[in-house]
Amino acid sequence: MKMKSVVIASIILLFITSCNKQQYTYPFLNPDLPIDERIDDLLGRLTPEEKVGQMMNQTPAIERLGIPPYDWWNEALHGVARAGRATVFPQAIALAATFDENAVYTTFDMVSDEARAKYHQYQKNKEYDRYKGLTFWTPNINIFRDPRWGRGMETYGEDPYLTARMGVAVVKGLQGNNPDYFKTHACAKHYAVHSGPEWSRHEFNAVATPRDLYLTYLPAFKALVEEANVQEVMCAYNRFEGKPCCNSDKLLIDILRNDWGYQNIILSDCGAINDFWEKDPNTPRHETHPDAESASSDAVRSGTDLECGDSYQSLIQALKDGKIMEKDLDVSLRRLLKGRFELGMFDPDERVPYAKIPYSVVESPQHIAQALDMARKSIVLLKNKNDLLPLSKKIKKIAVVGPNAADSTMLWANYNGFPTRTVTILDGIRNKMPEAEIIYELGCNHTGKYIKSVAGSDSVLVDCRVTADRVKEADIIIYAGGISPRLEGEEMPVDEAGFHKGDRTDLELPAIQKEMIKALKATQKPVVYVVCTGSALALNWENENIDAIVNAWYGGQEAGTAVADVLFGDYNPAGRLPVTFYTSVSQLPDFQDYHMQGRTYRYMTQKPLYPFGYGLSYTSFEYRNARLSNQKIGIDQPVTLSFHITNTGKMDGDEVAQVYIKNPNDPEGPIKTLKAFKRVNIKAGETKQIDIRLEPETFASFNDQTQTMEVRPGNYQILYGSSSADQDLKSIDLTIK
Repeated sequence: MKMKSVVIASIILLFITSCNKQQYTYPFLNPDLPIDERIDDLLGRLTPEEKVGQMMNQTPAIERLGIPPYDWWNEALHGVARAGRATVFPQAIALAATFDENAVYTTFDMVSDEARAKYHQYQKNKEYDRYKGLTFWTPNINIFRDPRWGRGMETYGEDPYLTARMGVAVVKGLQGNNPDYFKTHACAKHYAVHSGPEWSRHEFNAVATPRDLYLTYLPAFKALVEEANVQEVMCAYNRFEGKPCCNSDKLLIDILRNDWGYQNIILSDCGAINDFWEKDPNTPRHETHPDAESASSDAVRSGTDLECGDSYQSLIQALKDGKIMEKDLDVSLRRLLKGRFELGMFDPDERVPYAKIPYSVVESPQHIAQALDMARKSIVLLKNKNDLLPLSKKIKKIAVVGPNAADSTMLWANYNGFPTRTVTILDGIRNKMPEAEIIYELGCNHTGKYIKSVAGSDSVLVDCRVTADRVKEADIIIYAGGISPRLEGEEMPVDEAGFHKGDRTDLELPAIQKEMIKALKATQKPVVYVVCTGSALALNWENENIDAIVNAWYGGQEAGTAVADVLFGDYNPAGRLPVTFYTSVSQLPDFQDYHMQGRTYRYMTQKPLYPFGYGLSYTSFEYRNARLSNQKIGIDQPVTLSFHITNTGKMDGDEVAQVYIKNPNDPEGPIKTLKAFKRVNIKAGETKQIDIRLEPETFASFNDQTQTMEVRPGNYQILYGSSSADQDLKSIDLTIK
């Protein structure tokens, strides 16, 4: 009787289990199977034509298998982009100016929350078009080697270490930390040796020495691959050593796949494969291949798994002609399918933890607050004569002038989303000072001498002198100028004086703005210049003559509040320049020269206008009591640098401690190079101890013979302080045995 009961119970349990067990149409849809089995199953069901379709960014549906279409192209440079409502954080160059990798990580954890919420809503609505997926082609970790490059605003500046730290934070924030699913994909771009000019990028051959390649152009990519496990890498438009980057065995196979062990997706920049073979009288191209079939076959064999474009359609004919084998496609498809499985695209929502993120996170109060915090943290105080700033809140009459004062879309920069509300600089000042009389004058625009003024009820033509005359009775004049993402950016149809196709031909402010600022200064009233820009400007006259200069970048949807908080003392600025501000282009090599000698703070011997890492505060800090955990170490030993920072002023504030290495054992190497930084809040009168661990690779030099990095015995200088300028640094010696 007892045995019979056990048998009955077992049958009931088996029945319940079989009823509860999910039935799947195909094994590849079963999330309980190992991913490799799922890939094998799906790959075995695809026709050659279907395989080719899955290797282009606009992958078509495979209706017979129940697979919807998918577009791999999505953007999230500083917030989910080009897909309607989203929180717009400050532009990437501004995020770099925070020198706060933890805050950048938090920002992109929020970005990926919005991305997931939007994606699952799109899936419910069966919306599968561009900018609605989970594969984000960001961050741009190219080195901003020359301030004339229009896309430099999309990067994290000129320094490889800063770029790497910010890039790693972005990738980790986007991709999440779930052991079974990626939150989204990030993409390291543009690989490699890519930073302009925009006008010739489809035919340009970048030439760099092995030393510059490994010391400057590759370190950030290496960090994102090895440390952040980035899931996608985008190969660049240009050629490197004569071969298009998306067909470069050296870059894609030797270095990326073999040396770094990268096993994930490589994709082309959009239209980059067309540059191999197309003949275009309007846009010169590489023309390294005779036709699309040869170009596409070579790109796939070099490791470019996914094309943004349409050249890969020719792979169907290439298969028929024997130019490529189906097994070559399978290598790429395995990586592409693995990516989609690991994002949970074929799994029920209840199995994917990120599917539970509510849509209410999109532009939520917490995200807007983070946008404000990052905008504040990014602002760099460049000049503050006689402590004009912060301004008194008792001021009665304030003039706000300039083309960037009331421009909301300028604050969004490029590769942007669309917020429901943007606080302009004018809005921020009005909100901060509701009792003051605010005089607003648009005045002169960015590049033209005359412009319609909308200050009054009637539109009239005014010039700079007229504008200055209208505001001369104000107690303080705030000029919001600089440049605009409508002038600098990606391959743009702009040919104004000083600008060409998105790049710049000089570093000067447009002449009309110089005239405007001089006219304002002639009123004898104190002038604060709020500069909006994505790149370095030659502010020579302004630095000599204007009372205060605040660099606000393109600060996102909360930029106006952030600027007002800084101007009126509710936030103590602590942003630092992630790029050198040169006095003029005369301090720079030719734009198209990719050699690093003479470029950036690492190799520049002339004195810049403002150095890399520079930024003022409303308080003062003192560095002292530096010591090393060991004055002598072996080549494979770490060392810890400790020092005290005291806030010697009267206002609480952040300080950005920076650590540089000077290596006398490598005379061909950088003069000095950033190896650590830490942003820390210190109250007035308080002292904090900073401890920074320096790993052995911190002291590595490039070996020209072996083309590898190695730590050499010898004496090293560790420099620490508030910027890269010699006068802002103290030193301590270390011996490596």
